[in-house]
Amino acid sequence: MKKIALGADHGGYELKNIVREYLKNNGYEVIDFGTNSSDSVDYPEFAHKVGEAVVNKEADFGIVVCGTGIGISIAANKIKGVRAALCHNVWTAKLTRQHNDANVLAMGGRVIGPGIALDMVEAFLNTEFEGGRHTNRVNKIEEC
Repeated sequence: MKKIALGADHGGYELKNIVREYLKNNGYEVIDFGTNSSDSVDYPEFAHKVGEAVVNKEADFGIVVCGTGIGISIAANKIKGVRAALCHNVWTAKLTRQHNDANVLAMGGRVIGPGIALDMVEAFLNTEFEGGRHTNRVNKIEEC
């Protein structure tokens, strides 16, 4: 069973909850780092918690959500070993796993609807890294 770390600010709170319930109902173990309300909070705190859980192998993957997904993805990528990808559709969610070995999916709670978000989550979590020519590129990212 895959373990997924979740985190969101107030702009991603509702979508995070939808994703959490979907994951639980589909056999995933979920670590929810919050936020737990729509009150204004700072997204870097939640990006950091999710990123650390992934890097420390407490979770297999992370999912982070803020209003646009931009800020929380930038914050998550500050953590060495995190490869957070901001995605807006299933195609990019799948390709970032295949080509970038992304370990954190970032989404915008005010940008995409729940249907697309859940399809993206499923594609992200069930797509394997292709390796091959992509391995050298991912290694270069890790060296930065």
